[in-house]
Amino acid sequence: MKTISLLTFAASVAFAASAGQAFAAGDAAAGEKVFAKCKACHQVGPGAKNAVAPELNGISGRKAGTAEGYNYSEPMKSSGITWDEATFKEFVKNPKAKVPGTKMIFQGLASEGDQDNVWAYLSQFKADGSK
Repeated sequence: MKTISLLTFAASVAFAASAGQAFAAGDAAAGEKVFAKCKACHQVGPGAKNAVAPELNGISGRKAGTAEGYNYSEPMKSSGITWDEATFKEFVKNPKAKVPGTKMIFQGLASEGDQDNVWAYLSQFKADGSK
């Protein structure tokens, strides 16, 4: 009986550890530091506004080209993108390759770790800028 309990416990710990990794693909604190490259154009958090580029509050699940009050390029508005982790990472790796004709002039984030971390940082903000 002790062997079964020990095996069950070990399996539960292994499952919990792997599930935790699935939800923690990026580090939000590290992402905030990487986001410094993006701050020249984008804002996020309480009081964020559209500037050179749209504010990024509530980006997870938002359709591309829909931040109220921002003048998007036609290619971005018609891209059909709904932002999720995979789509964001593909876009931020090389914006002009993902959406040819986008106004975004950023060269991209080549590092998958940076992509994961920035997504972790941005996705914690709700549409109203709160976490």
